[in-house]
Amino acid sequence: MPDRQATAMSLADARLPCIGVVLAGGRSTRMGRDKAMLAWQGRPLLDRQIDVLRRCGVDAWQISGDRPDYGSVADMQAGLGPLGGLVSVAGAVSGDADLLVIPVDMPLLGPDLLRRLRLAHAQARCLRYAGHVMPMRLRLDATSREQLAALLDQAEPAQRSLRALQRAMDAVELPLDDSEAAQLLDCNTEASWNEVTR
Repeated sequence: MPDRQATAMSLADARLPCIGVVLAGGRSTRMGRDKAMLAWQGRPLLDRQIDVLRRCGVDAWQISGDRPDYGSVADMQAGLGPLGGLVSVAGAVSGDADLLVIPVDMPLLGPDLLRRLRLAHAQARCLRYAGHVMPMRLRLDATSREQLAALLDQAEPAQRSLRALQRAMDAVELPLDDSEAAQLLDCNTEASWNEVTR
């Protein structure tokens, strides 16, 4: 009978590096001000998102968007939304990795929920929570890079989306209970921000 501890260690050793990605390059048109710089518990929301990635155990992180103070990756082509930001980050990552992708405007997202997404179904090419596009985990390799490039070339905006990417990558869904689902509230309007901060 194989040694279970040795098997577990070999699986851990085989795991790809996990890079956290904060999508923070949007124009915040529905909010009317820069979401990434909204004050959350005394610091910018972007700092809070970096911290939650760090606490869930990622090996490194990247910020998508034009944010020089954060060593970010600016979009190669403006106006392509979250998919364009993800393509730009993928271009800055050498080799294969698992990307743990979160939006900047999800202030209730906790590290335990992210850790579960990071560690579950290690062989899945794409993983998300049921009913939610983000957060997501994406296996970044030659196949997914080709798929990202193909989607970016689509003429229809609906085909240039994270949802389209997840369909193409046969995303696996993890279940959520009500308290977990509450963490995935995105604050992309003033009304939703006020709801969370009051």
